[in-house]
Amino acid sequence: MIKEFKEFAMKGNMVELAIGVIIGGAFGKVVTSIVNDIIMPPVGLLLGRVNFSDLFLRLDAKGYKYATLADAKAAGAVTLNYGIFINTLLDFFIVSFVIFVVVKQLNRFRRKEEDKPDPKANLKECPECLSEIPKKAVRCKFCTAQLEVRPADQA
Repeated sequence: MIKEFKEFAMKGNMVELAIGVIIGGAFGKVVTSIVNDIIMPPVGLLLGRVNFSDLFLRLDAKGYKYATLADAKAAGAVTLNYGIFINTLLDFFIVSFVIFVVVKQLNRFRRKEEDKPDPKANLKECPECLSEIPKKAVRCKFCTAQLEVRPADQA
């Protein structure tokens, strides 16, 4: 059983998947930092010095006012944290856009590979020596055998 598990775990796809998950997690942290530390501060400044991570609605009926989300949590208030949700939504859109661009480029590269003509498409096999020769050939260049010319070969 251990041997089977080792074979399963060391298959190429499993290792590639693990690497992808690790890189994806690191990429997610980078995007979160970009949103929280680079994008949202200027947006908050443009919207009147708003700190999006501190945007929340108090859901309790006590009537207390809290300056920050941290103050509300410290007091045990029930809050709806829509500022954090906006940050997370921006994270999602950035990651989605980057994945879209990467997949689009991969598909473009695949299409280029598929569009390349098959180099063996214009070749046929000599029935005498089994060498590859041009389809339109009437005589083998290797064994000089006379070849049967079919209309499909001439096209």
